[in-house]
Amino acid sequence: MNWDDLRFLVTLGREGTLAAAARRLGVDQTTVARRLRALEEHLGTPLFERNDGLWQPTAVGARVLERAGRIEEDVAGITRLAEAGADTVGGVVRITAVSALIGEWLAPRLPGLYARHPALCVDLVASNDNLNVARREADIAIRLARPASGDFLIRKLAAVGFAVYGAARGDLQVSAGDWVAYNEDLDHTPEMRRLHAMLGDGRIRLRSNSLRGLLRAVAGGIGHGLLPCFVADADPDLVRLSGAEPILSRELWMLIHPDARPLARVAATADWLVERFSEEAANFAGSAAYAASGAARDNKVAPG
Repeated sequence: MNWDDLRFLVTLGREGTLAAAARRLGVDQTTVARRLRALEEHLGTPLFERNDGLWQPTAVGARVLERAGRIEEDVAGITRLAEAGADTVGGVVRITAVSALIGEWLAPRLPGLYARHPALCVDLVASNDNLNVARREADIAIRLARPASGDFLIRKLAAVGFAVYGAARGDLQVSAGDWVAYNEDLDHTPEMRRLHAMLGDGRIRLRSNSLRGLLRAVAGGIGHGLLPCFVADADPDLVRLSGAEPILSRELWMLIHPDARPLARVAATADWLVERFSEEAANFAGSAAYAASGAARDNKVAPG
């Protein structure tokens, strides 16, 4: 049996469609279908059924996927063991985090990492999806929640404060009941639950999955927003309305697979991340930067 055929199998099982699996694997859909047929012919049984455009595993396919997933993780572990013997800090390190953290904070600070390790190449994956560290979809994951399970090396990086912000322009008349918010698929997050608790008779005038979009909407007077302080405090077009202390705090965690930590490129990047987050802990917490700025207005929005 060809392991590469199993790789196609587990990717299709994970993605659910030929198009998505092809994008993930960097091939065309015909290749994915051909490799699946070859594996089914070798095993002598169908592994997937197509239902409303989705490829769903058969009963046998589900059991094969479970075993193949474990093989995938073992192969990734073998690769890490081989790479761990290299002491040079070079090559690609893949970091995944929510888009707000990557775009607004991490990317602008990467020149410092490159200055320290010129041979390093960073692959940033801005995603809310839980890319699997064990399968080497990412070397380092930064998450706004501590994982409840999994074989990871875990370290808390920072406490992230959230506060209510409005437009800094005094000529914009914004009702206290008007808000902007993330899309409904993020309603389960602590910040969205807190916003709904404050909403009362108010209304959400705009939703977006882009933090940058929400920042600009608040600055333009569409509504108030419950935003992360490390981004919003630095925006001259915004003013904090809920007081000196954040009204909500979340923890930011770094996850690394134990087999990846000995890799020189991963260890060096992880150490650099810890340094940067430690240096800017007050900004992430959301109190010191605000106290220094004195940016609050007299007309506060009650945090509820």
